[in-house]
Amino acid sequence: MDYNSIHQQRITAVRQKLSEWEVEAVLITSPTNRRWLSGFTGSNGQLLITADQALIATDFRYFTQAANEAADFTLFKHQRTLADTQALLQQAAVARVGVEAQHVTLAQMDDLNQVDDVSWVSLPTTLEPMRMVKTAVEVETIQKAAVITDAVMAQVPRLAQIGMSEAEVAWQLEKAMRQAGAGALAFDVIVASGPNSGLPHHHPGSRRLQAGDALIVDMGAQVDGYKSDLTRSFFIGEKATAHYFELYHLVLKAHTAVFQQAKPGMRLKKVDSLARDIIHGAGHAEHFGHGLGHGLGLDIHEDPLLSVRAPEGATLEVGTVVTIEPGCYIPNWGGIRIEDLALVTADGLISLSHCPKQPNILDMTGF
Repeated sequence: MDYNSIHQQRITAVRQKLSEWEVEAVLITSPTNRRWLSGFTGSNGQLLITADQALIATDFRYFTQAANEAADFTLFKHQRTLADTQALLQQAAVARVGVEAQHVTLAQMDDLNQVDDVSWVSLPTTLEPMRMVKTAVEVETIQKAAVITDAVMAQVPRLAQIGMSEAEVAWQLEKAMRQAGAGALAFDVIVASGPNSGLPHHHPGSRRLQAGDALIVDMGAQVDGYKSDLTRSFFIGEKATAHYFELYHLVLKAHTAVFQQAKPGMRLKKVDSLARDIIHGAGHAEHFGHGLGHGLGLDIHEDPLLSVRAPEGATLEVGTVVTIEPGCYIPNWGGIRIEDLALVTADGLISLSHCPKQPNILDMTGF
């Protein structure tokens, strides 16, 4: 695949937005947006896009790297001084420049305001809407990360043992993902046992796994910067309790309903309600307090947001990759969450996750 061609197309798309944003140029400082637009993976750098120039400014540490990774950009040595920023903008010959409101701090804005003869325009969003619909290459890369995550999740019954701490299990899963080919983790592994599984984003701690526990494992591999995300719920013991099975089947029913009914063009709030109405109807409205899912790509949380908080007119678009992760969390008892990745196609959702989620996975006799 010709990545230079992809980046050129993206630069063109940004240039077409300049008039809509009412600016002569846009300054990209978000690391994720910078990588998506240029291919540059270093930790420090700025992109300046004008109608006829594409500049990348970075310091000595990354200058050679930027030359190799961002071939479509003119390099500019920048030691993060006000004088360098002034020189960069003078080279571009622009006077009205957009900045990423979600990524520029007040302190950084104070510095930018000291640059002579430039007015700054705060842009609530810049590249995020463009990143939402994935290319075939992006989907393929996410699938590679998902395959690794699936394979390691299937090892949970072997890697986790009664008496191990949550942190120890998380470390075993992290090692397994890296050994399977993950370049990094998409996020810190979540291992939540017993009452801790009632905390949706519990950080693995010293609590040791016990027979009779509910267990949630949430993890994702990263490949070439692209993330995956997968959650499975287990019962520790030879036979799950009736209460656990009841809640598990409820969450699974909600999860299945989304895959069966969600279609492109459906309002994001409606997609969320496909699962939420089932869980609420079973009397657990107060036990499902987070959104149904979110977009995923170079960031673990991207647009679109499948939630009651989604923008009123926002709809599900073909080519987006989203998580579907209904859950039910009972204080002081525990929780259940089932999460898959889904690609939105013209015909509906296609799962990119293939780790089993039927009730037989709950019999953790291997502990």
